[in-house]
Amino acid sequence: MNRPPLALRLWYLIGGRLPQRSREWIFEQATKPSWLVWFTVRAFVQVLPLTIIIAAGLVLGLGSPLPLAVACGSLGLIVGVYFAMSYAIESTENRVSKYGYENGDAGRARKARAAAQDELRQQRYDAAWKSE
Repeated sequence: MNRPPLALRLWYLIGGRLPQRSREWIFEQATKPSWLVWFTVRAFVQVLPLTIIIAAGLVLGLGSPLPLAVACGSLGLIVGVYFAMSYAIESTENRVSKYGYENGDAGRARKARAAAQDELRQQRYDAAWKSE
């Protein structure tokens, strides 16, 4: 797996596209158990600059009180991240398909990993609680 350098990973975090040679790393990011946490962080980082611009525009351009501008900006941040989270699965599938994977591959990989973990949990449960 070709892990991109830190600068490219930060670029990816803010919404940039990585070179095709990093496709396995991107697929791993989209299928690891904490994929949704990283998706949320990515959405937050992408929406935050717009939130700051809106709040600053309200204060500097319209003379709005600072607490009101912060409240409006925060509400925009919450709505933006919520909207992104609403389409997390579709967005992730679209992102990995841009790197040559079939649509649905990330979901299938996550399901396979979850099934393997469930099987392991069941084996441990059976070993601990079922007498033979």
